[in-house]
Amino acid sequence: MTGRMRIAIDGPAAAGKSTIAKLVAKKLGFTYIDTGAMYRAITYKVLQHAVDLHDEEAIAKLIEKTDIELHPSEHAQQVILDGVEVTDVIRSHEVTSTVSAIAALTSVRKLLVAKQQGLAAHSSVVMDGRDIGTAVLPDAELKVFMTASVEERAQRRFLEEQSRGITTDYETLKREISERDLADSEREISPLKKAEDAIILDTTGKTIEEVTSSIVKYAEERYPR
Repeated sequence: MTGRMRIAIDGPAAAGKSTIAKLVAKKLGFTYIDTGAMYRAITYKVLQHAVDLHDEEAIAKLIEKTDIELHPSEHAQQVILDGVEVTDVIRSHEVTSTVSAIAALTSVRKLLVAKQQGLAAHSSVVMDGRDIGTAVLPDAELKVFMTASVEERAQRRFLEEQSRGITTDYETLKREISERDLADSEREISPLKKAEDAIILDTTGKTIEEVTSSIVKYAEERYPR
Protein backbone atom coordinates (compact mmCIF):
# COMPACT_ATOMS: atom_id res chain seq x y z
CA MET A 1 0.00 0.00 0.00
CA THR A 2 1.46 3.34 -0.99
CA GLY A 3 1.46 6.57 1.02
CA ARG A 4 0.47 7.22 4.60
CA MET A 5 -3.02 6.14 5.67
CA ARG A 6 -4.94 6.66 8.88
CA ILE A 7 -7.87 4.39 9.68
CA ALA A 8 -10.30 5.55 12.37
CA ILE A 9 -12.55 2.90 13.90
CA ASP A 10 -15.27 4.16 16.24
CA GLY A 11 -18.22 2.57 17.96
CA PRO A 12 -19.89 1.85 21.29
CA ALA A 13 -18.56 -0.29 24.14
CA ALA A 14 -17.86 -3.96 23.41
CA ALA A 15 -18.43 -3.61 19.64
CA GLY A 16 -15.15 -5.46 19.07
CA LYS A 17 -13.21 -2.39 17.94
CA SER A 18 -9.87 -3.20 19.56
CA THR A 19 -9.82 -6.81 18.39
CA ILE A 20 -10.65 -5.83 14.82
CA ALA A 21 -8.37 -2.78 14.73
CA LYS A 22 -5.44 -4.88 15.90
CA LEU A 23 -6.01 -7.47 13.16
CA VAL A 24 -6.53 -4.84 10.46
CA ALA A 25 -3.26 -3.16 11.44
CA LYS A 26 -1.42 -6.47 11.33
CA LYS A 27 -2.77 -7.37 7.87
CA LEU A 28 -1.90 -3.95 6.45
CA GLY A 29 1.41 -3.55 8.27
CA PHE A 30 0.18 -0.42 10.07
CA THR A 31 0.74 0.71 13.67
CA TYR A 32 -2.15 -0.06 16.01
CA ILE A 33 -3.05 2.55 18.64
CA ASP A 34 -5.46 1.41 21.36
CA THR A 35 -6.95 4.67 22.64
CA GLY A 36 -9.31 2.81 24.97
CA ALA A 37 -6.32 1.34 26.79
CA MET A 38 -4.97 4.85 27.30
CA TYR A 39 -8.19 5.97 29.00
CA ARG A 40 -8.24 2.76 31.03
CA ALA A 41 -4.68 3.37 32.19
CA ILE A 42 -5.58 6.85 33.41
CA THR A 43 -8.69 5.46 35.14
CA TYR A 44 -6.64 2.73 36.82
CA LYS A 45 -4.19 5.33 38.16
CA VAL A 46 -7.02 7.51 39.47
CA LEU A 47 -8.51 4.51 41.30
CA GLN A 48 -5.13 3.43 42.66
CA HIS A 49 -4.59 6.90 44.11
CA ALA A 50 -8.16 7.02 45.47
CA VAL A 51 -8.79 10.39 43.83
CA ASP A 52 -12.36 11.70 43.98
CA LEU A 53 -13.88 10.95 40.56
CA HIS A 54 -15.64 14.33 40.62
CA ASP A 55 -12.48 16.31 41.42
CA GLU A 56 -11.31 17.19 37.91
CA GLU A 57 -8.57 19.50 39.15
CA ALA A 58 -6.99 16.74 41.23
CA ILE A 59 -7.28 14.26 38.35
CA ALA A 60 -5.70 16.79 35.97
CA LYS A 61 -2.74 17.25 38.32
CA LEU A 62 -2.33 13.48 38.59
CA ILE A 63 -2.32 12.85 34.83
CA GLU A 64 0.10 15.72 34.16
CA LYS A 65 2.72 13.47 35.79
CA THR A 66 1.56 10.34 33.97
CA ASP A 67 3.47 8.52 31.25
CA ILE A 68 1.68 6.01 29.01
CA GLU A 69 3.46 3.85 26.46
CA LEU A 70 1.92 1.37 24.01
CA HIS A 71 4.18 -1.46 22.89
CA PRO A 72 3.21 -4.01 20.21
CA SER A 73 3.36 -7.66 21.32
CA GLU A 74 2.40 -11.05 19.93
CA HIS A 75 -0.97 -11.41 21.65
CA ALA A 76 -2.00 -7.97 22.91
CA GLN A 77 -0.61 -4.49 22.89
CA GLN A 78 1.36 -3.94 26.08
CA VAL A 79 0.31 -0.93 28.10
CA ILE A 80 3.04 0.63 30.25
CA LEU A 81 1.89 3.10 32.90
CA ASP A 82 4.68 5.08 34.57
CA GLY A 83 7.14 2.31 33.73
CA VAL A 84 4.92 -0.55 34.96
CA GLU A 85 3.03 -2.97 32.71
CA VAL A 86 -0.73 -2.76 33.36
CA THR A 87 -2.04 -4.56 30.26
CA ASP A 88 -4.29 -6.96 32.17
CA VAL A 89 -5.19 -5.02 35.31
CA ILE A 90 -6.74 -2.15 33.33
CA ARG A 91 -9.32 -4.66 32.05
CA SER A 92 -10.74 -5.21 35.53
CA HIS A 93 -14.46 -4.75 36.10
CA GLU A 94 -13.77 -1.78 38.40
CA VAL A 95 -11.88 0.06 35.65
CA THR A 96 -14.47 -0.90 33.03
CA SER A 97 -17.33 0.51 35.11
CA THR A 98 -15.45 3.78 35.83
CA VAL A 99 -13.61 4.64 32.61
CA SER A 100 -16.57 6.37 30.94
CA ALA A 101 -16.77 8.96 33.73
CA ILE A 102 -13.03 9.67 33.56
CA ALA A 103 -13.08 9.86 29.74
CA ALA A 104 -15.79 12.52 29.90
CA LEU A 105 -13.48 14.97 31.70
CA THR A 106 -12.19 17.80 29.50
CA SER A 107 -8.66 17.76 30.93
CA VAL A 108 -8.30 14.02 30.38
CA ARG A 109 -9.49 14.17 26.79
CA LYS A 110 -7.26 17.12 25.90
CA LEU A 111 -4.18 15.36 27.22
CA LEU A 112 -4.87 12.05 25.50
CA VAL A 113 -6.16 13.44 22.20
CA ALA A 114 -2.95 15.44 21.81
CA LYS A 115 -0.90 12.33 22.53
CA GLN A 116 -2.96 10.25 20.08
CA GLN A 117 -2.61 12.84 17.31
CA GLY A 118 1.13 12.89 17.88
CA LEU A 119 1.31 9.10 17.53
CA ALA A 120 -0.52 9.28 14.18
CA ALA A 121 1.48 12.19 12.77
CA HIS A 122 4.22 10.32 10.97
CA SER A 123 3.05 6.79 10.10
CA SER A 124 0.12 4.73 8.85
CA VAL A 125 -2.06 3.83 11.81
CA VAL A 126 -5.25 2.08 12.82
CA MET A 127 -6.80 3.82 15.81
CA ASP A 128 -9.97 2.82 17.59
CA GLY A 129 -12.15 4.59 20.13
CA ARG A 130 -15.33 6.62 20.34
CA ASP A 131 -14.34 9.95 18.83
CA ILE A 132 -11.45 9.10 16.51
CA GLY A 133 -13.18 10.04 13.27
CA THR A 134 -14.83 13.14 14.72
CA ALA A 135 -12.25 14.61 17.12
CA VAL A 136 -8.89 12.84 17.07
CA LEU A 137 -8.39 12.18 13.34
CA PRO A 138 -11.18 14.13 11.61
CA ASP A 139 -9.21 14.01 8.33
CA ALA A 140 -8.51 10.26 8.44
CA GLU A 141 -8.44 8.60 5.01
CA LEU A 142 -10.84 5.85 6.15
CA LYS A 143 -13.44 6.04 8.90
CA VAL A 144 -15.49 3.05 10.07
CA PHE A 145 -18.26 3.12 12.66
CA MET A 146 -18.66 -0.38 14.11
CA THR A 147 -21.78 -1.33 15.98
CA ALA A 148 -23.68 -4.42 17.19
CA SER A 149 -26.79 -5.15 19.24
CA VAL A 150 -26.58 -4.60 23.00
CA GLU A 151 -27.28 -8.31 23.51
CA GLU A 152 -24.37 -9.38 21.34
CA ARG A 153 -22.01 -6.87 22.88
CA ALA A 154 -22.97 -8.02 26.39
CA GLN A 155 -22.33 -11.63 25.38
CA ARG A 156 -18.91 -10.71 23.98
CA ARG A 157 -17.97 -8.87 27.16
CA PHE A 158 -19.28 -11.78 29.25
CA LEU A 159 -17.04 -14.27 27.41
CA GLU A 160 -14.08 -11.89 27.52
CA GLU A 161 -14.35 -11.48 31.29
CA GLN A 162 -14.82 -15.22 31.76
CA SER A 163 -11.58 -15.84 29.87
CA ARG A 164 -9.85 -13.47 32.30
CA GLY A 165 -11.27 -15.29 35.32
CA ILE A 166 -13.76 -12.51 36.09
CA THR A 167 -17.25 -13.63 37.07
CA THR A 168 -19.94 -11.15 36.06
CA ASP A 169 -23.67 -11.60 35.50
CA TYR A 170 -24.78 -11.30 31.85
CA GLU A 171 -27.79 -9.11 32.69
CA THR A 172 -25.55 -6.80 34.72
CA LEU A 173 -23.18 -6.43 31.77
CA LYS A 174 -26.10 -5.75 29.44
CA ARG A 175 -27.36 -2.98 31.73
CA GLU A 176 -23.88 -1.47 32.16
CA ILE A 177 -23.27 -1.43 28.40
CA SER A 178 -26.60 0.32 27.81
CA GLU A 179 -25.75 2.87 30.51
CA ARG A 180 -22.30 3.43 29.01
CA ASP A 181 -23.82 3.95 25.54
CA LEU A 182 -25.98 6.70 27.03
CA ALA A 183 -23.12 8.29 28.96
CA ASP A 184 -20.76 8.22 25.97
CA SER A 185 -23.37 9.66 23.62
CA GLU A 186 -24.48 12.45 25.95
CA ARG A 187 -21.13 13.63 27.31
CA GLU A 188 -20.36 17.25 26.54
CA ILE A 189 -16.81 16.75 25.25
CA SER A 190 -16.34 14.64 22.09
CA PRO A 191 -19.47 12.48 22.44
CA LEU A 192 -19.78 9.12 20.73
CA LYS A 193 -21.24 9.71 17.28
CA LYS A 194 -20.69 8.61 13.72
CA ALA A 195 -18.59 10.89 11.53
CA GLU A 196 -20.57 12.05 8.50
CA ASP A 197 -18.17 10.33 6.10
CA ALA A 198 -17.81 7.09 8.11
CA ILE A 199 -18.84 3.69 6.80
CA ILE A 200 -21.33 1.96 9.13
CA LEU A 201 -20.41 -1.66 9.81
CA ASP A 202 -22.92 -3.69 11.86
CA THR A 203 -21.00 -6.65 13.26
CA THR A 204 -23.99 -8.45 14.77
CA GLY A 205 -23.76 -12.12 13.73
CA LYS A 206 -20.48 -11.57 11.86
CA THR A 207 -17.22 -13.35 12.60
CA ILE A 208 -14.01 -11.52 13.47
CA GLU A 209 -12.55 -12.64 10.14
CA GLU A 210 -15.50 -11.27 8.17
CA VAL A 211 -15.34 -7.86 9.82
CA THR A 212 -11.56 -7.65 9.47
CA SER A 213 -11.72 -8.57 5.78
CA SER A 214 -14.37 -5.91 5.15
CA ILE A 215 -12.24 -3.12 6.61
CA VAL A 216 -9.07 -4.32 4.86
CA LYS A 217 -11.04 -4.28 1.59
CA TYR A 218 -12.21 -0.71 2.22
CA ALA A 219 -8.60 0.32 2.90
CA GLU A 220 -7.23 -1.34 -0.22
CA GLU A 221 -9.92 0.25 -2.37
CA ARG A 222 -8.83 3.69 -1.20
CA TYR A 223 -5.09 3.01 -1.20
CA PRO A 224 -4.41 0.20 -3.67
CA ARG A 225 -1.13 -1.68 -3.39
